[in-house]
Amino acid sequence: MYVRTISRKNKSGSTTTYVQLAHNVRDAQTGQPKADVLYTFGRADSLDVDAIRRLTKSLSRFLTPEEALRIQGTTEGEAPLRFLKSVPMGGAYLLRSLWEQMGMPEALSQCMKDRSFTSPVEWATFAMVANRALCPDSKRGVEEWVREDVALGNPGPIELQHLYRAMDILLEYREIIHKEVFFAVADLLNLEVDLLFFDTTSTYFEMDEEDENGLRQYGHSKDHRPDLPQVVIGLAVTNEGIPVKCWTMPGNTSDMKTVETVKNDLLGWKLGRCIWVMDRGMNSEENRLILQKAGGHYIIGEKLRDNQEIHKEVLAKRGRFTTIRENLEIKEVIVGDGERRRRFVLVHNPEEAKKDKATREKTLQRIEETLKSIGAQNGQCHKKNVCALLSHRTMGRYLRQLKTGDIKIDKSKIKEEAHLDGKYIISTSDDTLSPEDIALGYKQLMEVERAFRTLKTTLDLRPVYHRKDERIQAHVFLCFLALLLVRIAERKTNMTWDRIKAQMERIHLGEFFSKDGRILQTTELTTEQLNMLKQLKISPPQRIRHIQMTP
Repeated sequence: MYVRTISRKNKSGSTTTYVQLAHNVRDAQTGQPKADVLYTFGRADSLDVDAIRRLTKSLSRFLTPEEALRIQGTTEGEAPLRFLKSVPMGGAYLLRSLWEQMGMPEALSQCMKDRSFTSPVEWATFAMVANRALCPDSKRGVEEWVREDVALGNPGPIELQHLYRAMDILLEYREIIHKEVFFAVADLLNLEVDLLFFDTTSTYFEMDEEDENGLRQYGHSKDHRPDLPQVVIGLAVTNEGIPVKCWTMPGNTSDMKTVETVKNDLLGWKLGRCIWVMDRGMNSEENRLILQKAGGHYIIGEKLRDNQEIHKEVLAKRGRFTTIRENLEIKEVIVGDGERRRRFVLVHNPEEAKKDKATREKTLQRIEETLKSIGAQNGQCHKKNVCALLSHRTMGRYLRQLKTGDIKIDKSKIKEEAHLDGKYIISTSDDTLSPEDIALGYKQLMEVERAFRTLKTTLDLRPVYHRKDERIQAHVFLCFLALLLVRIAERKTNMTWDRIKAQMERIHLGEFFSKDGRILQTTELTTEQLNMLKQLKISPPQRIRHIQMTP
């Protein structure tokens, strides 16, 4: 079977060529071979090329892939395209687009406009941030990742020295970049910064020595690693979970000591009317006054078990709770007059109240079992166990010691604790907010907690392997920038980062080689991937990314 052409002369003297599919058969009379036409494709000058392609594709189904490629080759035994490798590119492409949307290249360029650098500072910075969001690794690991495992889009090589240089520059201009980037993001997302949520966490180091005059210090570990030195990280976010600014402080810094630093750092940002929302660990009279400086206001949690008379007054105030959401009941309480006037919202969660009651009953059962055991003892052993029980953080709360030295369960304490089941108190300096807004605003503190979880899990903030303070601060800032990109993506798509990353990382960049040159081509995008990019206002990547012809 073969393709042949025949020519016929027209009356006008011109010649028309026809393309036919034929095979040879033997003439029964003459015994000579002759062409038997199976199909006529038509005139050579007006062939239906698409139909021929469809036919070829259909026939290729009966061949192995290698045979099909060989047939299409330009020379015998040579395939037109040879596949070399493919690497993920979709996640990096998305992050790079958001990186540019929030103005990072311009911000870095502006900072370095009066300085000359031969190293690719901006691309090295982006490489470290993208690595945090996609495949967290050490700085040495980032170098290999960029070279072997991702299509980042960088115009030139990125080496380890470039990464460390970029970290130095980033730290030097951190305050400027913080401010410029936030306002770019505020415009991008049309943010209203009327509530600012602040909280702290800690992150530890895989080394057991602290730095006497540096950031690495032993302190209260929120990671439950008191055996390792740590730093304290403060984070401010909007009510939509968009990071505003981060702080890196010595590991022995208490929550209460962070408030003044945070408030002063943001005074020059001119955020307008802003209400600070903070957890009870920040609450003190001094901090409340700090937060009210320059016309500011606060919504802050109160410690219920610190036995302040004012809290007893709030709890004793008569009045009905109003249900504003499922398992969320509130009651407004005003205490004092004039300068001593304070506004509180008492919150009650019926579901949490049940849990508190069940926990207390288990504790009381444990106490009774322990008391029986101690009662059978005597001498020094008895005395030692009595002291241990009284000083126990949980069980000791429900006990009192008699003049005889014996201990028993304090029923008045049980009654007092039962009165607190499922309740917490919020105070505010703002009289314009409704009690509902105050309660819901405070409840949104979980956005900071969610941000910390992302930093520690998705972005692998901990453990930190850097020793120098400058490197530690730069590392935390890189994680902050990665968190910002992640939150922007989540906010604009209404999807989790895990879902976004899983979909986008399926987009690969393939490298092919032929005798004519080198070709870089992306995989075809799915409908979901296209929709994600559309929501983020990102144009899909070009299918053919690069063609390098062989000279």
